Amino acid sequence: MTSLIRWEPFREMRRMHDMLDRLMDEVFLGTREGDGYFEGLIPVDVYQTDDAIIVEAAIPGVDPKDIDVSISGDTLTIRGEVKEERERRKDTDYFLKERRYQRFYRSLTLPMIFDADKANAEYENGILRLTLPKAEEVKPKTITVKAKK
Repeated sequence: MTSLIRWEPFREMRRMHDMLDRLMDEVFLGTREGDGYFEGLIPVDVYQTDDAIIVEAAIPGVDPKDIDVSISGDTLTIRGEVKEERERRKDTDYFLKERRYQRFYRSLTLPMIFDADKANAEYENGILRLTLPKAEEVKPKTITVKAKK
């Protein structure tokens, strides 16, 4: 018995919309063809406490040994690669494949001086958390006011 498949024009429109989204991501997030890195694909939060600058980057599915963090002056750079865990078999036929397996690169200029030698990096549940202690000269100082009698 032959089965009929119902044509859904909105499914085709959704597919074209997804393709356009991917194209716009590549254009506006800045693909760098020369070195194969895709800049801007890692969302980050940067905030400060009294003692440190905290950078949290969402990098799910990455082995921590595949993440490279470097500091040069006031610039923080995060590089890495999301690798496909298993080999694709020749007889595999995907219905939908949205996850990307690629190298990534993100560079940030931080707003203040920090002590790079005391920096700490932790990776848990797909979040890379960098703690960059502020340099002593930028930490707020408390001045005690003494009353004269």
